[in-house]
Amino acid sequence: MPEYPDLTIYLDRLAARAKGRELERLRIGSPFVLRTVDPKPDEFAGKKLIALSRIGKRLIFRFEGDLFAVIHLMILGRLHWKGRGIRIPRGGGLAAFDFPTGTLLLVEHGKKRRASLHLVRGEAALDQFRRGGIEVFEATQEQFAEALKRKNLTIKRALTDPTIIAAIGNAYSDEILHRAKLSPFKQTQSIGDEEMQRLFAATRGVLSDWTRWLGEEVGEGWPEKVTAFHKGMAVHGKYKQPCPVCGAPVQRIVYADNEANYCARCQTEGRILADRALSRLLKESWPRTLEELEG
Repeated sequence: MPEYPDLTIYLDRLAARAKGRELERLRIGSPFVLRTVDPKPDEFAGKKLIALSRIGKRLIFRFEGDLFAVIHLMILGRLHWKGRGIRIPRGGGLAAFDFPTGTLLLVEHGKKRRASLHLVRGEAALDQFRRGGIEVFEATQEQFAEALKRKNLTIKRALTDPTIIAAIGNAYSDEILHRAKLSPFKQTQSIGDEEMQRLFAATRGVLSDWTRWLGEEVGEGWPEKVTAFHKGMAVHGKYKQPCPVCGAPVQRIVYADNEANYCARCQTEGRILADRALSRLLKESWPRTLEELEG
């Protein structure tokens, strides 16, 4: 699922191409993507795109006439900038925003249709999309700590909960926790002051660094290959590969539809966290430390 860095790059590149431009037409390629009935897509034709913003992981396009298009990409939704009036591709093509400078395509890979487009009227209508999670770059460390400690959850879960922190998902939470040198399963209400300081700095640092790196990689082009896996990541998607800090093999825990990647030496004092499925299968043979694993 695209997270803060990816969404920021999308908005930045779209602003350069379409902000201040008149939308010629909004085409709907799949009836399943449109989740509202008023206003209708035809009402957006002839309206200028005057602002671009974000609420959590939702992209907000503001048009003249107090009209808004709200896009949630979910896991496999992506945006592509193509030649003006390009045909919406069959299967995964969901919608197209035609501007004089080109067409923004909303597509979704896979068979499930989870990405969504809401068309709403008036800024007050945007309140329905606010989940309550704080924006890291708008919050103080005290506000960040208060949000995390409101419930006693694992740090991994808290960082990815949109009612607690906005726009962070599985990939960057792994990177944040590795930089902060904290276990993904440490409980939020047990985080000490010094640990919270590290976590706050790591959260801001990872998000700003990756936004800058991805922006430099794309340059003036368009981010065509938005992915949760990048060569430069420390632990996410790096199972069994050496940690770039200490060289220990990166560990992985798979749970539900998600996973956590971490370095046992850097984050858990050498302890290998139990994967429920594997630890149940291996029972006493399950290695509990890096030393046992290497042995």
